[in-house]
Amino acid sequence: MSYIETSQVGHILEIKVNRPEKHNALSPEMYHDIAKAYGELSRNPDLRVALLYGEGAHMTSGVELDKWAPIFGNGRGFEIGEGEIDPFGLSGERHSKPVVMAVQGNCFTWGVEIMLNTEVRVAADNTRFAMLEVKRGIFPCGGATLRLPRQMGWGAAQRYLLTGEYWYAEEALRTGLVQEVVPAGQQLAKAREIAEQIAKAAPLGVQNVLKSTRLAWNEGEAAAAKALFPNLLPVMQSEDALEGIQSFLERREAVFKGR
Repeated sequence: MSYIETSQVGHILEIKVNRPEKHNALSPEMYHDIAKAYGELSRNPDLRVALLYGEGAHMTSGVELDKWAPIFGNGRGFEIGEGEIDPFGLSGERHSKPVVMAVQGNCFTWGVEIMLNTEVRVAADNTRFAMLEVKRGIFPCGGATLRLPRQMGWGAAQRYLLTGEYWYAEEALRTGLVQEVVPAGQQLAKAREIAEQIAKAAPLGVQNVLKSTRLAWNEGEAAAAKALFPNLLPVMQSEDALEGIQSFLERREAVFKGR
C-alpha cells in the first residue's frame, strides 16, 4: 500500500502524504514514492506546478527512524531510482518546476527539510516546527544544515538545529520560511490558490525564473547575470511570448501553452 497519493488537477500535480494514523511518519518507501512524483512533475509537459501536503491533523511527526537508520548509516546518502528526483534536492538533478507546500500541526524533521526545497509555503496558524535529530543521537541529513541558516538566519537556525526546540508559524512567517499563515483548516485552500496562479502563468517563464534564481543562489549574481539573455532568447522565440504580447495589446488574460 502506498501512502503517497498523486492526482492531476488541470496543470497541477497534487501530492498527498496520506498516513494520518501514524502522523505521516516517513518510511523509505514513501520517500521513493514522493521522488517518483517529483520525477513525473519534471518530465510531464502538461504539469506546471506541484502542490504537496499531508492528510490529517499533522503534516508529519518525522521519520520511521528504525527503518531509516541503516540508510543514514550507509555513508552514501539518498539513493534515487530511475525516473526519480530527490525531493530533498541533495542527490542528482533538482525539480525543474515549482512546488507549493501546505503544512499544519506538527511539521518535524523531514517535513521541514522537504519544505526548505520548495518554492512557496503556506502554514496553518497551529503549525509547530522542529528539527529533533540531536535529541535522537544524530544530526539532520535532508538539507536543513545547508538551507535553514540561509533561509531563516544563522542564529535562529542554529538555535533550533542545536537544541531540537520547537518554533511556531508566527516565527516561520517572520523569518521568511513560510509566505503566509492562515487559520487552521484553510492552509490547503490557500496553497492550492497559489498553485493555480502559478499554473496560469507562462510555463517557460516560470521554469526560467526558478532556474535563474537558483543559479544566483548557488553560484552568485555574476553567473546568473551572464546566463540571463542566453536563457531568455528561446523563451522570447516561443509561442507563449507571442501570446503574452498579443494579450497585452488586446487587454485580455493570456492563455499559455508552454511552447
